Amino acid sequence: MKYHYVLLLLFFQLHNYVCGSKPQSSNHLIQEGEKHFKNLRQLTFSGENAEAYFSSDGKKLILQAHDGDSLCDQIYIMDIASGSTEMVSTGNGVTTCSFFQYPDDDGIIYASTHLANSDCPPKPDYSMGYIWKLYEGYDIFKASMDGSSLQRLTDAPGYDAEATFSFDGQRIIYTSIESGDLELWTMNPDGSGKQQLTNRLGYDGGAFYSYDGSTIVWRAFYPESKKDIADYETLLSENAIRPMALQLWTMNSDGTNKQQVTDNGAANFGPFFFPNGKRIIFSSNLHDEKGRDFDLYAINTDGTNLERITHYEGFDGFPMFSPDGKYLVFASNRNQAKRGDTNIFICEWEEFLD
Repeated sequence: MKYHYVLLLLFFQLHNYVCGSKPQSSNHLIQEGEKHFKNLRQLTFSGENAEAYFSSDGKKLILQAHDGDSLCDQIYIMDIASGSTEMVSTGNGVTTCSFFQYPDDDGIIYASTHLANSDCPPKPDYSMGYIWKLYEGYDIFKASMDGSSLQRLTDAPGYDAEATFSFDGQRIIYTSIESGDLELWTMNPDGSGKQQLTNRLGYDGGAFYSYDGSTIVWRAFYPESKKDIADYETLLSENAIRPMALQLWTMNSDGTNKQQVTDNGAANFGPFFFPNGKRIIFSSNLHDEKGRDFDLYAINTDGTNLERITHYEGFDGFPMFSPDGKYLVFASNRNQAKRGDTNIFICEWEEFLD
């Protein structure tokens, strides 16, 4: 889902000269109190770069990026060791939410509007406050690692995006408005076998499987008051939502046993399981009364033992552990070359993950 986190502080994008730029490692980028970080390395150096996720061998990242107000996000694959990047989306429309096809990196998935319109869509109208625009042209596509052999997986009218693979490669989970509301669905890697997992008024999205495939974590906003319901339904009819109070939830991979994890009135998003499946790392503005400062936090799956991970005065988000649990990748505003930049960082994780 794009343009999403502009309040969540403008993130995302890669830049032409990042291609060929070598990652830089410097512990001066680690803020006081960030005790879990070691050898923090900056991987991109300009523009808005975000949602960087590991390949199954931990050697590559797939991410969305752009540099410049007139450009739209496209999808890139980066070699972590060298920093070299290659665009693997079509270069048309706007793209979001890419992921490798586990367990053998047989391909990639991402959402794109290029079939509906090859141009960048207009930016959201913020006269109604901060909103996310749900571009109707978004569909989910699967491709080879180099972007070839593009296959359309969804074709229902309206928004289909935010797709990730299970780590055994058997299912894809994604957000769709096919039912008339923004619900979580799963499907087979070829687009068949679609199944709806959630059915509650409100937004369900940004879902990830645990590494063992047993559990799903996602972010949700469920309006309850008449005012909030009316606002949600009005915006949804205009292909938009207002993501101001996102809470984290978990459920079994078949959609049963839904459990709320956070209940803090803040905007919580980008949840990802620790490799052991017992804790969740995520981004939240819960410590900032103005709601502009996002840091990484960790929490047990039952909502206990909340721990603040980052302490940067800006944006830290979209965390993912490498499959072996040794590294963490995330997006951050730290060490900006220019105002508004969000870059990708990787560090060694200082903690034994069983």
